[in-house]
Amino acid sequence: MAPSAAIPPAIQQRAQKIRLLVLDVDGVLTDGRIIYTDAGEEIKCFHVRDGLGIRMLQQVGIKVAVITGRHSQVVAHRAQNLQIDHVFQGVRDKTAVLQTLQSQLALTAPETAAVGDDLVDLGMMQRAGLAIAVADAPPEVQARAHWVTSLPGGQGAVRELAEMILKAQGHWQDLLRRYGAL
Repeated sequence: MAPSAAIPPAIQQRAQKIRLLVLDVDGVLTDGRIIYTDAGEEIKCFHVRDGLGIRMLQQVGIKVAVITGRHSQVVAHRAQNLQIDHVFQGVRDKTAVLQTLQSQLALTAPETAAVGDDLVDLGMMQRAGLAIAVADAPPEVQARAHWVTSLPGGQGAVRELAEMILKAQGHWQDLLRRYGAL
């Protein structure tokens, strides 16, 4: 990831307020490909560093949610593995689900970051104080994001974002010490 100095001050200010990170799945936590076995089972690939980024956010008290238009048992397993409590699958209106979640958690739009990769994520992104598009999102999505990751979905984009938020909030050095990196 680029050093935090490369992050514009306005984005750092938005990141400092984040208490909830909302993620799409296909194209954000995965590279967007869906693989089916001959038996019809679905296979998705998740990046391990994205998982650690999510866990680090949770360690400092940032809640993580998944809102996805598709339904997949693989997503349920990954969310359980990462201890993500707020998982919404088969969602047609991501914006409405996000608004309900913000209300339930007593959080505001400026306290929310939303990551998307395609047109169906735009409403959810507009409802967030920090809208993020992954590097391989279409131009129409990138144009409406406050920040675009340098990495594509499913290849470390969520980790990149997690590090940016953690650095903006002053948690990064403590986490490096916790993991023995300092």
